Amino acid sequence: AYAEWLSKETGNHYRLPTESEWEYAARSGAKQEVWAGTSEESTLGEYAVFQNNSGNRTAEVGTKQANGFGLNDLTGNVWEWVEDCAHGTYEQAPTDGAAWMEANGGECGQRVVRGGSWDISPVGLRASFRIRYSSAYRSNFIGFRLVQDIP
Repeated sequence: AYAEWLSKETGNHYRLPTESEWEYAARSGAKQEVWAGTSEESTLGEYAVFQNNSGNRTAEVGTKQANGFGLNDLTGNVWEWVEDCAHGTYEQAPTDGAAWMEANGGECGQRVVRGGSWDISPVGLRASFRIRYSSAYRSNFIGFRLVQDIP
């Protein structure tokens, strides 16, 4: 609803990222980083707000270093909703970056979240880690990031 509202207000098209767009951005593209900004667990605290450094709460956006694409907080702070519906595996997932909706058994009452949050250990912060929640679920450890389509 917020993306729709912002799109109408600005005349630009905003939306949730697809799961594959989110992961590509988190891994800094071809760098294939394990966490957004690093593949070294010893430096994870420089890029992410998580269980080890959060003080059991979210942090102001941008307080940690950005990844190779200049994006902050893709790892940790809050889980981020993506557009895709929940699927058990990546089997038969789109290969063109498109959102994976109902096709091949998608459950659109359940949506995917990525990135981990302030209360998660490094394992759950990996760029490849994904979980699902009911699309109606709300919590202080889930948020969202919008992308803007370029005309």
